[in-house]
Amino acid sequence: MPPKHKFTREQIIAVALDVIRESGMSALTARGLAAKMGSSAKPIFGLFQNMEEVQSEVINSANTLYQSYIQRSMNDKKYPPYKASGMAYIQFAKEEKELFKLLFMRDRTKEDIEENRDEIHPILEIIMTNLGLNEDKAVQFHLEMWIFVHGIATMLATSYLNWDMDFISETLTDAYEGLKHRYIGGI
Repeated sequence: MPPKHKFTREQIIAVALDVIRESGMSALTARGLAAKMGSSAKPIFGLFQNMEEVQSEVINSANTLYQSYIQRSMNDKKYPPYKASGMAYIQFAKEEKELFKLLFMRDRTKEDIEENRDEIHPILEIIMTNLGLNEDKAVQFHLEMWIFVHGIATMLATSYLNWDMDFISETLTDAYEGLKHRYIGGI
């Protein structure tokens, strides 16, 4: 019979997320995680092959949390769907600074960027429907808008600024309308 584990994988990932929230990704070590759990590292390595696996699961868990921000923002219908996705991204950066940095401010040079197009396809559909753009133009529009949204989110995540969400909403509208004018002409 396999040994009974003191912690579950989910519990370890939850504690790992807390470690990152408190001290950033660099603090997520076997020793640091074990100390936060009040244990040795043995339970970690009884359930995970190595710290890379823990880190991978933490990124997945942080992404699931981020996706819940988007879903909640789109469901509450305070903003149109495309704007809701940008506002959720910014809200996540404001409330979950270290998790935002983990997901969106880490070195991603080894990742396949083309996979991202599949992830953003629902957003592209919104842009294509709302603005009558083809997919390539919708991608370009989204990238230009995302640069603006990411800039605000990054400044919030790094505590460079602390704008309120109403002001941020106004700036997103201004940027969107400007891009819309450029892509489809006069309003």
